[in-house]
Amino acid sequence: MSNFFNSLFLPWLDMLALALFATGWAGYVWFTDHRVTAQPTLRRQMDKYIREWIVQMVGRDNRMLDVNIMRNLTRASQFFASTTMLILGALVALMGYAEKAAGVIAELPFTQQVSERVWELKILLLVIIFVFAFFKLSWSIRQFGLASVLVGATRKTPADSEEYAPHIDRIAALTSFASGNFNNGLRAYYFGVAALSWFLHPVLMMIMTVSVVYVLYQREFRSKTLQILCGG
Repeated sequence: MSNFFNSLFLPWLDMLALALFATGWAGYVWFTDHRVTAQPTLRRQMDKYIREWIVQMVGRDNRMLDVNIMRNLTRASQFFASTTMLILGALVALMGYAEKAAGVIAELPFTQQVSERVWELKILLLVIIFVFAFFKLSWSIRQFGLASVLVGATRKTPADSEEYAPHIDRIAALTSFASGNFNNGLRAYYFGVAALSWFLHPVLMMIMTVSVVYVLYQREFRSKTLQILCGG
């Protein structure tokens, strides 16, 4: 039993890399989605356009355009959800060939030599990441489907649009939640790349974690796409 736990022992550098990875991911999600700030982000700007779109949808007699938009949004989540299942299948299969895979990686320069148990822990980390991604993406699909039902349940243009505001808010909120879950699932792919670099060396994992956070920050807070959405 003691030999088993010794085989799972992680050097301090690996522990530091894991701590930075978990802190970077959790901290970025809080910084982007949960902190109270007026700073514009891609999601906040898109939420405004989502509500404006739903308001315009209510006033249309022919809503095929809106149905197609919902369909396209759902397809993106479906694509990544199905891809995630393929990745999970490959990772589970890789667990049975951990020793051979570790031997191949060990021949690369600058790689860290670890036990087979630690190698399996690295694969397990990727499995956890993509299981998380699958749950987020599949829930996003479900929410987009519910929002589509509400679009179908929308009556023709009401006499007083203000009386229809609660229905507009419901559709906009569901679509926003679905978009948020899609974003979280997509972020898992980014951080999955950082976790993948752990197979080579924990220092590379730390560098990749910082790089992923930087890239995500630039895209969600400093990108030209955000400037255009803000009217810049």
